[in-house]
Amino acid sequence: MATMTKLTTSEQLQSALAVSDEKPLLLFKHSTRCPISAGAYQQMMSYLQNEPNEAVEYALIHVIEDRPISREAAELLRVQHESPQVILVKNQAPVWHTSHSHITEDALKQHLKG
Repeated sequence: MATMTKLTTSEQLQSALAVSDEKPLLLFKHSTRCPISAGAYQQMMSYLQNEPNEAVEYALIHVIEDRPISREAAELLRVQHESPQVILVKNQAPVWHTSHSHITEDALKQHLKG
């Protein structure tokens, strides 16, 4: 099972983005207060427990608790903030993103296959 690393500082975000030069990074922006985000989180966890692509790094930002990091990610990646949201990053640039009910285990499998 793959795990998500929680990002809470600018340094952690910068480091995660730098790693995307070597291997893809999937950034999951999650609101702990939103039922739609809770559903997306369940889909994400299901994906991570059922044959995830181990060649991908997975990171989590709690958009309310760590709002400055969430904003910084949106600015650095030039992807309009949404929550919940997943952003696939390669070479420090977004190559795919989606949000809300489009975050499904099947969508993650499709876009993250090895």
